[in-house]
Amino acid sequence: MPAVQNATHDSGRRQQGQSLSRYQRTRRYMLAGLVVLLCALLLFGQSTFPPESVVHETIEMFGVLLIFLGIVGRLWSTLYIGGRKSAEVVTGGPYSITRNPLYVFSTVAAAGVGAQMGSFTAMFGLALLCALAFHVVILREERFLREVLGAPYEAYLARVPRFFPRLSLYDEGDTGSFQPKLLKTTLLDGLVFLLAMPFFESIDSAQMAGVLPVLFTVP
Repeated sequence: MPAVQNATHDSGRRQQGQSLSRYQRTRRYMLAGLVVLLCALLLFGQSTFPPESVVHETIEMFGVLLIFLGIVGRLWSTLYIGGRKSAEVVTGGPYSITRNPLYVFSTVAAAGVGAQMGSFTAMFGLALLCALAFHVVILREERFLREVLGAPYEAYLARVPRFFPRLSLYDEGDTGSFQPKLLKTTLLDGLVFLLAMPFFESIDSAQMAGVLPVLFTVP
């Protein structure tokens, strides 16, 4: 009987891990889809601020800072979560101030991508779209983790905000076991955001040269 129970438990854990993996893949697909959509729109759109103006360049540089902040934040979050997400309640580091730091920092980086257009509307618009898309994934993950982790996770839900960080709650905590493979995967995912910079620069150049038509402008 114990052998049967262990086999059943292991099977259940595998199914739980597969379910969480599906949620994480959904997150990546949604983010990639939003970025592709924005890039497609920006092929024919332009900021109302001229490409070489001080305002345009300032927004772009601020966006670069947001992209790097998003990448570093995602790496920081991965150091803590490490693969323990469906095994235990992780409450240290970034997870002490928000339940979903990976999504928060992804949204920050997405805002940085939008800022490469030199537009406030693109910057805040993409951040809002990402936050809304992640909200759907977060709700599904919470239902899953409630079933898997039980009372400790319920207590964590009651204490830590879902998305917007509450800095007063910060606790260093413990990173647990370090998994280089997960850190590398997170880094490679984050580098996708960096591709926005040369991409938008090439769009600006093509629009200024008249190769790409400008069908609309946004502030």
